[in-house]
Formats: sequence, C-alpha cells, structure tokens
Amino acid sequence: MEWIKRRWLLLAVHSGALLPLALLLWDASRGDLTANPVQAITLRTGKAALVLLTLSLVCTPLSNMTGLKAALKLRKSLGLYAFFYVALHMLSFTGLDFAFDIGLIQQEIVEKRYILVGFAAFILLLPLAITSTRGWMRRLGKNWKRLHRLVYPAALLAAVHYVWVVKADIREPLLYGSAIAILLMLRVPSVRRAVGNVFARRNARQKSPAASTNNST
Repeated sequence: MEWIKRRWLLLAVHSGALLPLALLLWDASRGDLTANPVQAITLRTGKAALVLLTLSLVCTPLSNMTGLKAALKLRKSLGLYAFFYVALHMLSFTGLDFAFDIGLIQQEIVEKRYILVGFAAFILLLPLAITSTRGWMRRLGKNWKRLHRLVYPAALLAAVHYVWVVKADIREPLLYGSAIAILLMLRVPSVRRAVGNVFARRNARQKSPAASTNNST
C-alpha cells in the first residue's frame, strides 16, 4: 500500500494512457469499429497520440509555474506512450491500409499533404523515443536537451496533420494546435519569467494570511 501511495500519480498515468488501447481492443472484439474499421483504428490511435503528446508538453511549464515537481516525473512516460500510439497509428496506415506496399506508401506521402506532415512529425519523434533512456542522456550530454526540443515542431506538425485529416469541423484540432502554441510560447524566457512572477506573487498572497495568523498567536 505504501508503494501505491508513493506512485499513485504515475500509476494513474499508466492506466489513463492504456485506456484508449483497451477501449479500441474492446470495440474491435465486439465489431464496433464503424463501417470502416481501418479508418477508425487510424483516427483513434492518432488522437490518443496527440492528446498524450500535448500532456507531456504540459509537465515542464506546470512544474516551473506551480512548483509541482512531481509533474516532471510524468513527462517521460507520457512522451513514450505518445510515441507508442504514433507507432500504432503508422502501422495501421502502412500495414492495414497499404499492406506495407512501399511504392504505394511513397506515392501517398508525396501526393497528400496531410500524410507528408504526419510522416514528418513521426520522423522528428523517432530519435526522441530512441534516446529517451538515461544511457543516451549521458552519451549526448547537453545535446540531449537540444535534440528533445524537436518535440515542439513535431507536436505542431501533428496538430496540422489532424486539421488536414478532419477537413470539415476543425474546432477540436485547432484546440490542440492552440494549446501546443501556448506551451511553445511558455518556453520563451521572457514569457516564462513573466508567468512565473504571476504565480510567485499569487503564492505569496496565499501564504501571507497564514503567516500573519502565526505571528499573532
């Protein structure tokens, strides 16, 4: 029980990240993947990847602004789960849609802009997943952080990919794109400092009544 208390947040991340896969397998077993199951699998794995990728980007600014250091421990798991769904998304496209026909896949990438953008996002995320271990962190040193900044353009490309796939009602894809753009802005030093100062002043105001109460007693 003590172990669960210490790791409950990480356990919640694992459970939540695996839920889309569990629901997908459940629907597949019951034949509830719409009239076009391949398209349903591709869309659902892609959306899960984008949600988890966006959540992984939230961890650092959340920790910086609120002091919630536990958020940093979730970043790696969320990022790897995001890539897991990206890989499933790519497999459903290349395997289920095109039976791994390299010629047809190349033609689709060249001819359709949403596939080109999605493939570019995958290429950017691939080295990040490979170098996510501590061993790679030691080998790359300072270059590790520089390399992993590729997650931001990859996330933006993924959001654009989603907008172009949906075509009609793009409100939800634009929501993800806006969230990623805001998170990217929070990486700008001046913006990060300004937002951090706002949270610091708010925390100081919240603590001051308690401090004055303690002094009076």
